[in-house]
Amino acid sequence: MNAAELRATQAPIKERYKSDPKAAVITLKAKGSIENEGIACKVETGRALAVAGLHPATGGSGLELCSGDMLLEALVACAGVTLKAVATALDIPLKSGAVSAEGDLDFRGTLGVAKDAPVGFAQIRLRFDVDTDAPQEKLDQLLKLTERYCVVYQTIKSGPPIEVKLDRA
Repeated sequence: MNAAELRATQAPIKERYKSDPKAAVITLKAKGSIENEGIACKVETGRALAVAGLHPATGGSGLELCSGDMLLEALVACAGVTLKAVATALDIPLKSGAVSAEGDLDFRGTLGVAKDAPVGFAQIRLRFDVDTDAPQEKLDQLLKLTERYCVVYQTIKSGPPIEVKLDRA
């Protein structure tokens, strides 16, 4: 898809959202099930079933997916798609590219070993490596807009309020 095709595809969607802001608000959903066997949660992805479990650093077998890894994977996926869409919209030709994320966790917090150790990522590093002949000012704009429009990045960065409930089934 080129810039003109992307604009043509998105133009009616943007117009609809301008005229009807409520149409732009969509609730995304994820579901999982907690089974009797093992310490795991089966997550419905819409395409397959993902089974998340404990990371080996917390006593897991390593056979199940780690939810921390899944968070980084979601960041990489969203940032990569956003970067490509922004590059397309700005007519920045990308010959190829790679996206990577890594995050630092202190598992003492997760295991309750040290009350001063945080639970969760202490730092996340997101990196893009792109093969392009575009000038640096275009790449600076590409990065700035990718950060601005990447849903997962903005969610992690801004930390929206989260409501948590426990109900009896």
